[in-house]
Amino acid sequence: MKKVRIKNSGEEIPVGKIVCVGRNYAAHAAELGNEIPAKPVLFLKPASALIFSGENIIHPDFSQNMHHEAELVLLVGRDLKNAGRAEAEKAIYGFGVGLDMTLRDIQDELKKNGHPWTIAKCFDTSAAVSELILSDNHNLDMNEELSLSVNGITKQKEKLNMMLFPPAQLIEYISSIMTLERGDLIYTGTPAGVGRVSRGDKITAQLGGLVSLECGVI
Repeated sequence: MKKVRIKNSGEEIPVGKIVCVGRNYAAHAAELGNEIPAKPVLFLKPASALIFSGENIIHPDFSQNMHHEAELVLLVGRDLKNAGRAEAEKAIYGFGVGLDMTLRDIQDELKKNGHPWTIAKCFDTSAAVSELILSDNHNLDMNEELSLSVNGITKQKEKLNMMLFPPAQLIEYISSIMTLERGDLIYTGTPAGVGRVSRGDKITAQLGGLVSLECGVI
């Protein structure tokens, strides 16, 4: 079982499911030619896809176009069903920065045929996450900046306040669809600037000066 680590602590928390949000930044929706959603777009990744800073992302042989997507990641700290906004806010136990790796060529083909995105999103090493910061130690004010670089060149850079659906609203909505449990991770969507990575690339994602994540591509 995969476990996330809490920064400056020996605490490790087993990961349950990974709930991901698509199209949560207007500019990213636009760059892929998608409409801005009226409600959060949700999909899942298995916990087996999770890796951590310092580990390598394995580029599947069956794709020719793997994209990076930097995201704020939330750690759910309590079981929730049909949570109100205040309860949802209190359920954010911690947060960090993550990578939602996407096989864009596979995703485009699946979307064209009306099929789910599973193959494009759920392959091994498709979810990376940093150490997590306890919400008690830092209160997200949404002015934090999310950024990503490939081989030292900045590709994504945006403040969290550009999200269409902020963290507590996401948790409130997700808990109306499915029960959230302690240890679940929520990947909250990526800003504009996604792009292709290749074997040999080095990816660095950061959330302000709070936490960072580094992975190679092999």
